[in-house]
Formats: sequence, structure tokens, C-alpha cells
Amino acid sequence: MAQLSDDCFAFGGPLMSVEEAQALIEARIPPAEGAERVTLRAAIGRVLADDLRAVTPLPPFFNSAVDGYAFRHADLAAGETRLPIAARLQAGQAAAPIAPGTAIRIFTGAPMPDGADTVMMQEDAREDGDAVLLVPGLKRGANCRPAGEDVPTGRIALEAGRRLGPAEIGLAAALGFSDIPVRKLVRVGVFSTGDELAEPGKPLGPAQTYDSNRFTLLALLAGLPVEAVDLGILPDEPAATAEALARAAAGHDLLLTSGGVSTGEADHVKAAIGQGGRLVFWRLAIKPGRPAAMGVLPKAGGNIASGGTPVVGLPGNPVAAVVTFLHLARPLVLRLAGAAPDRLPRFSARADFAYRKKAGRREYVRVRLDFGEGLPVARKYAREGAGLLTSLTESDAFAELPEHVTAVAPGDELRVLPFRAAF
Repeated sequence: MAQLSDDCFAFGGPLMSVEEAQALIEARIPPAEGAERVTLRAAIGRVLADDLRAVTPLPPFFNSAVDGYAFRHADLAAGETRLPIAARLQAGQAAAPIAPGTAIRIFTGAPMPDGADTVMMQEDAREDGDAVLLVPGLKRGANCRPAGEDVPTGRIALEAGRRLGPAEIGLAAALGFSDIPVRKLVRVGVFSTGDELAEPGKPLGPAQTYDSNRFTLLALLAGLPVEAVDLGILPDEPAATAEALARAAAGHDLLLTSGGVSTGEADHVKAAIGQGGRLVFWRLAIKPGRPAAMGVLPKAGGNIASGGTPVVGLPGNPVAAVVTFLHLARPLVLRLAGAAPDRLPRFSARADFAYRKKAGRREYVRVRLDFGEGLPVARKYAREGAGLLTSLTESDAFAELPEHVTAVAPGDELRVLPFRAAF
């Protein structure tokens, strides 16, 4: 369980950097407990609970890597060599030993006959009646795959903490596993906050907008090893907010909220965390997304000293909620899931815009990318504002401007975080 101590960042202290927040998560929050075995079909996206060690070699036998002709390297002469073709061997067929001075017509994946140690590709050889003509110069063992060349018996093929994608599932299958141990899914409850929000599909009140953050966050969680639970909208009422958070903490490994963490009179989430549990930090040194909070609430019947449920309060503006999710909630989810750290990929681009910012905070500027020769060109989204959902649908990436940068000029090289890698 999470055991987060009080921090100077929680109550009006300095703004916490992204790296400090991520280091805090790594240092103070252990993975959630529990594992289970699932079939390979059900393992995609899950986190491996134990090292997966090869109990058989991969490949399991010495085989041909190409279509061609198998023979003893010792039979290869200094000039062109003519060997009679003694047999034809396809993948899946058992191989009889090869007689000296003969060749075997062999196909990719077929087992190498005992005695044969080299294969010549069919493109390099020429059949002559019932014989094959082999050119000189081939090295012993060419075009062959030894048993265990990919993974020898006993080696760890996949380490615990690995998130299982198609390649990992394929490797486990190739090693003969039909089911594998994975960590249990992290149960994440998602709230939105605010009387101004209405459920999509229902009539809007006179001063309401439809809730979008909850659905964005649930969609972002869909790509992670979690069981995401929609917990609805919290009203702008302190007691109801505190009660709902306390109740949800009992049945979840993590709670995410959006809105209610700034300094307004109707922002009750930060206060509820501090009153019912412990507020660890509030305000990140990033834009958009500064009013983000993190704390811990006790499990039912427990207290903070014995551990509890982490709570992350994300900003209410949609773009700020996405930025802080990627840099705060996502690492926390992966930590709880027992996954190895997985930093979102960045790549370089060339700015075509001028921009100024304050030193001491990191900014994420929405850009569209144009690809051609050389570095892609990053074109800044025309409008400002962390509440513009269309700035995400009409952009490709966040340009990440570090704390020390105060200005961007056309032609500057930038580091960008593409949405496709994040979403």
C-alpha cells in the first residue's frame, strides 16, 4: 500500500518538478499486491509477474534458415562441387542422417540431417539432373539456425515487470507457454467534479457543459494494465466530496479526479484529501497543469500509517488534465501495476514559430508536424488555452520546452512528444 509522508510541496511551498514527482512515486509507492495466471490470449497489455525462463531451447532443434541444399562442409571443394541430391526435406519432416558426398534439398525450418552442417541458398546453387552444383567460398554453418540460437534453455526470456505486447506474447508461445503469470489489474476509479458538468446524452442545465475529462481519462487508461471504473461526477459540496472519496478509497488501488484542485471556493478535492488523509504535493512546475495534487486516503478501517489508496487530483481544463495524466497519473499507474518504468518517447523537430516562456517551469505547446526531408517541422497551434479540446484533435504532438528555455525562435530544434505514443 502507498505510504506517502507529508511534503513541503503540499502547502504553498515550491512547485514540484515533473522529475521530482516521478521520483517520489518510484520511491514511496510499492506495486499493488496480487498475481494470477492467464492464457496468452488474455495476456496482452498485462504486466509479467515473474521472470519467464525458457524450459526448451528456441529454436528447439538445428534447422535450415533458408530454402536450399544441406550438405557436409567438408564435401565442398575448392572449385564448383557436384553432389547428388539424396532426399527432399520439408519443415515438419523428420530427417535421416546424410551420407558423405551427398546433398539434401531442404526448405526453411526443416531440421538439419545428422552430419549436415551447412546450407547453400537455392539462388546460389544450380540443379544438374539429380545432382546440385555448389559454388565455393561458403563458410561452415552458413544459413543454419542452431538449437537455442534465439533463446537457450534456462535463460530468462522475459523479465518480471515487462508489459506484454504482441512480440512478448509471440515469444512466450514459441517457448511453449499456454498461460503465464501476470500481476492483477490495478483498479482505478475516475471522478469528474463540478456542478457545471452534465452527463453526455442528458439535457444540459442553463449553466452546464457536458463532462469530457472523465471520458478522456478512461480512454487513456484503456491502454494501460488497469480495470478502470467510472465513478461519475462529484458535486461542488465539501462533505459529499470527502465522503465519496473516502468510500471509493476502500475498493480501489488508485483514484483519479479532474477539477477541484485549484484555489477557488468550489475546489474541494484538495481539501478532502488533506482532511481525510494526507496531501503530499500540490502544484507542478508545468504549463498547462500547475494545479495538480497528489495524496493518499486510508483504506476502510485503517489509517495512513498502515498504508492507503493514492489519489491524484488533475486540473479541470481538458488539455491540462491530459498533460498531467501523462506525467503524473500514467507513471503512478505503471508503478502500481508492477511494470518497469516506461518513459514516453520523444523525437526531434524543427520549430517554425516564435514563442516566449518563463524560466523555471516546463511548458507543453501543442504543435502540428509536417514531415519531409530532415527533421519534421513543428507548427504551433494557432490558439492558446488549456480548455480547447480541438487543440488536441487538430495537433499531433506536444513540444516540450524545458525549464531553462525562455524563448523559441524559428529554426530551433525542439523535443516533441507525439500524441500517438501517448494516446
